Amino acid sequence: MAHTDALAAGEPALAHIQTLPSWLLNRASARGRRLVSDALARDGLRMPHHAVLSAVADLGPVAQAELGRTTGFDPKDMVGILNDLQAEDLVTRAPDPADRRKNAITLTEEGRRRLGRLTELGDEANEALLAALSPAERRLFLALLARIVDEG
Repeated sequence: MAHTDALAAGEPALAHIQTLPSWLLNRASARGRRLVSDALARDGLRMPHHAVLSAVADLGPVAQAELGRTTGFDPKDMVGILNDLQAEDLVTRAPDPADRRKNAITLTEEGRRRLGRLTELGDEANEALLAALSPAERRLFLALLARIVDEG
């Protein structure tokens, strides 16, 4: 039913909005972020820490600027995230041998261990997010979400 038809038929405006795919996706996304954020907090870190540790694991040693471009974090935010990770001995920052003006970021053994723990926690949170769906529904849901994302 079109929006104007729904309103003309007496459907409350808010009830209509709450049935829209954009509303439902936003609510599901907020729930997912909350579940993952709470899970990662049990290990004392946040989602940006997990994203940066993951990127360093895949790319390291990696220049700080490249890490920012890859993860999409603002350079000022990246400095804070890396400061946090370095303070916990999860990454090292050292001058890049190829260009001493740049820092190369590397995962430490403790960083690799913590990344494994964060991955487990994130997986558990995503399991909780999708708990209401059967395995077949999960596969379909994820395939449909991927199609929506790929259109953008």
